[in-house]
Amino acid sequence: MDRIIIRGGNRLSGRLPISGAKNAALTLMPCALLTDEPLTLKNLPRLADVDGFGHLLNQLGASTAIEGTRPEEFGRTMTIQVKELTSTEAPYDIVRKMRASILVLGPILVRAGEARVSLPGGCAIGNRPIDLHLKALEAIGAELEMAAGYVRAVAPDGRLAGGNYRFPVVSVGATENVVMAAVLARGTSVIENAAREPEIVDLCRCLVAMGASIEGIGTETLTIEGRDRLHGATYSVMPDRIEAGSYACAAAITGGTLELTGVSADDMGATLSSLADAGVLVELRKDSVCVSASHAPLRPLTLSTAPYPGFATDMQAQFMAMLCLADGASVLTETIFENRYMHVPELARMGADILVQGRTAVVRGVPKLVGAPVMATDLRASMSLILAGLAAEGQTEVSRIYHLDRGYERLEEKLSAVGADIERVGGG
Repeated sequence: MDRIIIRGGNRLSGRLPISGAKNAALTLMPCALLTDEPLTLKNLPRLADVDGFGHLLNQLGASTAIEGTRPEEFGRTMTIQVKELTSTEAPYDIVRKMRASILVLGPILVRAGEARVSLPGGCAIGNRPIDLHLKALEAIGAELEMAAGYVRAVAPDGRLAGGNYRFPVVSVGATENVVMAAVLARGTSVIENAAREPEIVDLCRCLVAMGASIEGIGTETLTIEGRDRLHGATYSVMPDRIEAGSYACAAAITGGTLELTGVSADDMGATLSSLADAGVLVELRKDSVCVSASHAPLRPLTLSTAPYPGFATDMQAQFMAMLCLADGASVLTETIFENRYMHVPELARMGADILVQGRTAVVRGVPKLVGAPVMATDLRASMSLILAGLAAEGQTEVSRIYHLDRGYERLEEKLSAVGADIERVGGG
């Protein structure tokens, strides 16, 4: 199994390109199930999860074609066409590996009138039930049953009626699923307390490009007038705001300066504001953000994760690593997932001083971190260990890096190009 070796202590400096967003890509790909015409997605990141989702779509009858981008380039263009669904079942052996697979439920249901999808897997970061997906789909006309680890959904008379649903709590995935289903319903659907994440906006814009009628994009109330059919489209995946935030933390923890290119600062408000509160210099430029932390020690923070536009749970682990070297005590509260501090024992192996009490972690800054063998437990936790290794004295060895390959495109290449001493090695 591959590992990443980091010899820490180098200040990062230079320009670092940001790839297309993993979370957006995995939401846009199932849109291809909603039409028999081609959907071409540009700026699609080269990630294990994207490849896995493509394999799932192939199992359902999709043809996928990747345009020849050069190996040294980041991203790629994929054309997906589902002329005919050859299966209405998303099987356990694929879905268990990637939670985003549940997003085929709504599209298969409205394309074929029925769907059978295994309960999902993904990172082990706590209880993430799909009850809100099911309640929302039920509200717009789906008939549902669960048996033997699968969800079976049926559209009466072959088509959903449409309807109204208000989420009791914000759910990104459930919002995505019900929106994709509602665009082909007979009537109008009103979704209230919908997630407002930029990835939701990206999904809605792609669906509109395919002929959908959606009002209220970017707000908590979406009004969707169902169409009889959608057509194909060409659409570019948004930049990855979590990848950009992660590399901003890399600049901060190493006392370096990075210009993150191809980003949308508008999508990163909470992250950039928190970096500034920590004493990091943030400069917004056209299509890029420059972050610099070479002038003063990092300041401690008090942060609580929240749905967008609040501080993203997907940035919590990276900020925790950065704050391990802040001048004082920081307090982080995780409100989204109840088991997202699994990186804490690994950071402690490197000399971090972190006390976890329930959903709150107190991070007391230390003078230095020391390299050590550590093990990744999930995608964002993996990145927190990479960040700690970049700043640590000596050598850090990160194992189980398949988590990283799910969400960071060619990470070691990008970091090496801006001064990191990092390499991927096989075996062990």
